[in-house]
Amino acid sequence: MVTPKVNSENRRNSGGGLVSDPSGGHRILRVLPRVAAAVLAGGALYWCTPPRQLWWLAPLALAVFTGVLHRRGLRAAFGYGVVFGLAYMLPLLSWLLDFLGEQFGPWPWLGVGLVEALFFGLAGVGMAWVRRLPAAPLWQALVFLTAELLRSAVPFGGFPWGRLAFTQAEGALLPLASLGGASLVGFGVALSGTGLAGLVALLPRPRREGHSSELSTARRSARRLVPAVLALVPVTLGAALTPTLGTGPETGTARVAVVQGNAPDVGLDLLHRDRQLYVNHVRAARELAADVEAGRVPRPDVVVLPEQVGSWGPERQDPALRRVSERLGVPVVVGGLARGPDGELSNRVITWRPEGAGAEYVKQHLVPFAEKIPLRSVAGAVSPFVRRFDRDMVPADEPGVLPSGPVRLGVGICYDVAYDDVFREAAGAGAELFALPTNNAWYGPSEMSYQQLAMARLRAVEHGRSMLVAATSGVSAIVRPDGSVAHRTDLFTAETLVDEVPLRSSTTPATRFGAYVTWGVVVLGLFAVAWSAWRTRRPGRGG
Repeated sequence: MVTPKVNSENRRNSGGGLVSDPSGGHRILRVLPRVAAAVLAGGALYWCTPPRQLWWLAPLALAVFTGVLHRRGLRAAFGYGVVFGLAYMLPLLSWLLDFLGEQFGPWPWLGVGLVEALFFGLAGVGMAWVRRLPAAPLWQALVFLTAELLRSAVPFGGFPWGRLAFTQAEGALLPLASLGGASLVGFGVALSGTGLAGLVALLPRPRREGHSSELSTARRSARRLVPAVLALVPVTLGAALTPTLGTGPETGTARVAVVQGNAPDVGLDLLHRDRQLYVNHVRAARELAADVEAGRVPRPDVVVLPEQVGSWGPERQDPALRRVSERLGVPVVVGGLARGPDGELSNRVITWRPEGAGAEYVKQHLVPFAEKIPLRSVAGAVSPFVRRFDRDMVPADEPGVLPSGPVRLGVGICYDVAYDDVFREAAGAGAELFALPTNNAWYGPSEMSYQQLAMARLRAVEHGRSMLVAATSGVSAIVRPDGSVAHRTDLFTAETLVDEVPLRSSTTPATRFGAYVTWGVVVLGLFAVAWSAWRTRRPGRGG
């Protein structure tokens, strides 16, 4: 009776020697290198985000992460995915710690980072699940993007911050945005990475005697061709599209002014400085008017001020902004908080003219736990906005296209830029120029403003429009239709940018078909998961 038991234990040990060490030390030694590689990959993905210009690190990060998952089970893949996600999202969202840390400690930052990391865990499970499919790198990239799009939609409307596409504002893959939007850019990054990992996995290894033949070598060479091609296709396509990015005017040009009046760097205390924000920006707009009247600055066709400058009731009265518009003789587009006849609160942009308030746009995507408060009864433990606003703001679902002098101005507000639909709908509704009023002064001199500017640059390329970023404390910028930055401000300075920009009316393939590209990624990602499940359950298939 003893011998079979010993043989059974020996057989279990032969699968990797894991049982021979009761303390589990051997298992830990085998897992640690993969954990370290997952951390390295997540950190590398963070390091390619703005303000750094290391866009080429993104495919390498995905390649390392894919390699970590090679031949791993589903539970292990989930764990490695969570580690990868934490190593990426926690430093990326460090501005949350800067913003809320003094009052609430690290818990809001850690909570958001962990929730987002769980979606990377799901991505890891999906990538491990489809790794045995033909052309596996293709399906792994689709599954990764499907998980990314899922976290951009749920919970509470999702959190698209940190999408792969937003790492490419300086990259060779940015032109793909004009063809298929952010989803195609992200898919290009993921496919380059998974293709590279697939190629590395098929590189020749030391051959054992009796296990090599010319035929198997030829087959291995042919198999290496597939991931190599998949890795190169996105970069090649991006390079081919670069010369096609038009920047010239189609419906004329407009002289624009972007006013950054500045804000105090006081973090959460800015909740109590609404009046100072208003005074700073009205003063800066008056200085612009004085410069125009004195001939020091050419008269603009439209002036854009940031988000949350003003505060208006249902009657929409603001004599100071009316007077500025009257002196300039042009529309002044200003963001602020407004109440409706029934007391509903909204974050909106209003076009001020000499005769008063004109066309308005209401923000479509509200920030969870700030502009809308899920779980309001307990959210006060992590959000200062529970006390600031006694009710949720009201979103809109209509595109923001504001007639502003000679310009049809497509508008999104701050967080709107992270979502695909806002500027796509504005371009489809006839916007010739984009504007993004925003207020990032809450986050101090962090990387948040640079991350948002990268999103604005991608939207400019996606729809072939110039983009005006008007921030309270920076970074404000004038972005060309090819994503290049013509002018920009520094953080926490008062400065006004004036320039001539092209007006454009044509629509890109991304404007017309970008939503279908996104749905196509999701459908194909789910198909890959279902196909792998079917293959696994076929007779004669083992896992």
